[in-house]
Amino acid sequence: IVMPFSPGGGADIMGRLFAKRFTEALGQSFVAENRPGAGGLIGAEIVAKSAPDGYNILVTTASLSVNVNLHKKLAFDPLRDLAPVSWLTSVPLMLVVHPSVPAYSTRELVALAKKRPGGMNAGTNGAGTTSHLAVEMLKQAAGIEVTHIHYKGGGPAMIAMLAGETDFRFTSVLTSVPHIRSGRMRPLAVTTAKRSSILPELPTLASVYPGVECDQWYAMFLPAGVPKEILSRLHVETVKALALPEVRDYLIKDGAEPVGSTPEELGAFFRREVAKYAK
Repeated sequence: IVMPFSPGGGADIMGRLFAKRFTEALGQSFVAENRPGAGGLIGAEIVAKSAPDGYNILVTTASLSVNVNLHKKLAFDPLRDLAPVSWLTSVPLMLVVHPSVPAYSTRELVALAKKRPGGMNAGTNGAGTTSHLAVEMLKQAAGIEVTHIHYKGGGPAMIAMLAGETDFRFTSVLTSVPHIRSGRMRPLAVTTAKRSSILPELPTLASVYPGVECDQWYAMFLPAGVPKEILSRLHVETVKALALPEVRDYLIKDGAEPVGSTPEELGAFFRREVAKYAK
């Protein structure tokens, strides 16, 4: 199972979770492997170009739908070369700041950024990730300029935020709640249309800047051309795993909403996301 980001991020958590469940359910070893770089494209390309035999699986994020639009030429076509298996979870991104930043709302953060054009650092999980595009959406909506610092995944970006190297970032609820509860990060808003069930006190970013929405979803793909029986078996085991009480409780506790779609539903959703980020 290839996770195209560094250890410690949401894709890493998802990939290792399913590697464990598949090993138990299918009676053979599933190895979770991090292949970070290029906003998730390196790992995705490895799977897309691998033999369509079911031995290489991609667990990735909404960043894949962003990268389709950001690059004029890709070494592969995610819409053509990857076979959808299942939409795994839907997770809000959160706008968070380091405790040293004197901002307690989105408007206060924007006001600080306007006083120091380009003087505030925004950490992202890599160029072309949803965390990057969320910053761009905020910049456009609020009319601010900030300095991007791109990292190779959510883990390194989180370490930089906790160390005070960056002022703010958009981060997955999955990896952030423990640091928020310990006071090492301050949340300001969520990027989904509705408030988060785990942090319902946080306003939505769209309530301040209408239309600024970004869902950090996680999904599973195989190489295109994989036999239907292999795709079907993997889909069945994925949906079974998501239905297990211990898996659902684990995901919901950390702010993720289990989905478990059909391959066709994921394919249609992925195409809609590509169109959204193209706009």
